[in-house]
Amino acid sequence: MAEYKLLLPSMGEGVMEATIITWLFNEGDNVKEDDSVVEIATDKVDSDVPTPVSGKIVKILKQKDEVAKVGEAIAILEIEGEGGNTASEEVKTEAPAAAPDTETLKTIEEPLQAAANVEFSGDIYLSPLVKSIAQQENISETELKSIKGSGLEGRITKEDILAYVSNRGNQPAQQAAPAQQAAAPAVVKAPVSTPVSTVSTAAGDEIIPMDRMRKIIAENMVKAKHIAPHVTSFIETDVTNVVKWRNKHKDIFEKREGEKLTFMPIFVKAIVKAIQDFPMINVSISGENIIKKKNINIGMATALPDGNLIVPVIKNADQLSLSGLAKAINDLAYRARNKKLRPEDTQGATYTISNVGSFGNLMGTPIIPQPQVAILAIGAIVKKPAVLETKDGDVIAIRQLMFMSHSYDHRVVDGSLGGMMLKHVHDYLQNWDLNTEI
Repeated sequence: MAEYKLLLPSMGEGVMEATIITWLFNEGDNVKEDDSVVEIATDKVDSDVPTPVSGKIVKILKQKDEVAKVGEAIAILEIEGEGGNTASEEVKTEAPAAAPDTETLKTIEEPLQAAANVEFSGDIYLSPLVKSIAQQENISETELKSIKGSGLEGRITKEDILAYVSNRGNQPAQQAAPAQQAAAPAVVKAPVSTPVSTVSTAAGDEIIPMDRMRKIIAENMVKAKHIAPHVTSFIETDVTNVVKWRNKHKDIFEKREGEKLTFMPIFVKAIVKAIQDFPMINVSISGENIIKKKNINIGMATALPDGNLIVPVIKNADQLSLSGLAKAINDLAYRARNKKLRPEDTQGATYTISNVGSFGNLMGTPIIPQPQVAILAIGAIVKKPAVLETKDGDVIAIRQLMFMSHSYDHRVVDGSLGGMMLKHVHDYLQNWDLNTEI
């Protein structure tokens, strides 16, 4: 028999650690290859870790609520044979003592190295999340060098920099070089946690502690509202052609592809076309600079069974056909609702859509997720009498109508741009070609 160290796998660029939520097996339990053995949480998403080997769990090294680094051993398994990555007394070693095959090493080491070597300036290296916090808080290189990192090879973790920010006002003022002070752009500071409010309770009131994901959502929403001045435009769209087209193709598509054809790929297609017409919607703000994004990555707000919200991302949506969008959307929605998303599935969105109509709502004014500058809400499709212009005059007909609302960051998106973008989405949907192929 041999011992095998189960390592916390790489979870995408910028993700350097995870919190143990629940072990699905106990010490002494036998597990099979590819069994999910533990649930973990990053600051982006919850997911499961499968075991690459079969064996018996002889020791759990990281308990519930403890944090593990990528590449760190979280459990020791007893496996058949004399091979494996035999555990030594130093169970905190972050690489197996007897190396697995080359392919396994590449999957562990290359993403870890890529995530670890995100350059901030000079000899300071930060993950994208820590780098973002440093930029938002206008933390200088001198200050960063004063922070003692607790991460891999002494790197600064999210907890390190948040602890520094929370105590920043109590520390002696840092003397930045005059040249640095002059060059530093004005940055709007954002809170790193939700404001604490105290509410009195009465007899019979139930106190429900926020779960981890709800705390993250609350923090992100407060931060987003604090940073971006929100403006919202509304429009009502006749989507009768869209409804007719979907009704014509949904059964054929499901039989051919084994996939549901919802309205979402059609909405995303219209949004992508409008973004191509108005690329300055597909931007982010960094200090006093506007970052124009090359890729069009559409975030898709998705409600989870537990009442929380997550936003998986359709990467390079402009390169997908309607059929490709349908498959990507169905896959992301399924994995979101079954806790199968990877951290990278929720990263990199450049624009977001929220389907409030799925709850029967006519319209909504969603909060713009940072660092994006706009979000589109789709309302419920409702049959209504509408006035149609014909060559013989105006007539009243029953049509399928839907409200859309476009919220945008008024720092960089004015009413003309935000309104024209919305009008183009409206036009693409209202004039949907019934002969469109899928």
